[in-house]
Amino acid sequence: MEPILQVNGLTGGYSPKRPVLHDISFEVKAGEMVGLIGLNGAGKSTTIKHILGLMKPQIGEVKVDGVTLEEETDRYRGAFAYVPETPVLFDELTVEEHLRLTGMAYSVQDNQFEAREDELLKQFQMMPKRKAFASHLSKGMKQKVMIMNALLAEPPLYIIDEPFLGLDPLGIRSLLERLVEVKRKGAAILMSSHILSTVETYCDRFIVMHHGKIVALGTLEDVRQAAGMDLRGGSLEDAFYKLVTGGQA
Repeated sequence: MEPILQVNGLTGGYSPKRPVLHDISFEVKAGEMVGLIGLNGAGKSTTIKHILGLMKPQIGEVKVDGVTLEEETDRYRGAFAYVPETPVLFDELTVEEHLRLTGMAYSVQDNQFEAREDELLKQFQMMPKRKAFASHLSKGMKQKVMIMNALLAEPPLYIIDEPFLGLDPLGIRSLLERLVEVKRKGAAILMSSHILSTVETYCDRFIVMHHGKIVALGTLEDVRQAAGMDLRGGSLEDAFYKLVTGGQA
């Protein structure tokens, strides 16, 4: 089966003369969660922008659900949902109206929408806020709305960027439980986060980026091997520090 997300030989950035990304390649298959990690400035956000179609590759290509953005724009965009680091909502729409708008955008049937909406509002403790305007929500609640919108769509691919910022402990637990569930149902998940212990616990494979290149890719054992560590021991955090400090951790 073809991977849901394919990044092939991607070189890109804001200027053709000074690319941020240098020939990066990876994939995310159905039913797996892949952690994208790196220091600030490593190229994670630029990678995500290329996947979202906000930036055009200078070299290489990105495929979602088997097509590039240029080949089938609607199919490409409809195959993923994105949760950004900073929530972006419409101040004059309620929580429920945001969910309704997402349901319309992803062509969710009415009977499915109602069931998913109720389940998500309960799971993320947002039922009392369903009629609240976005402008009246805390940052953490706004982040929950972004997450609920993504989960409501039930796309083949989730792209999640630093999802835990602003979430309370119950919100974090609800999100992780839901990601495990959608992964079990066959969704592909690419998650960028600095919380390496959580990434290690929940992700099946890892992409370690440094200076716009992939310095390690694969399972925890693969990352340990790339870091020159004993394959039988050592956390993701230990391996990560060795990789980004040249073994001086």
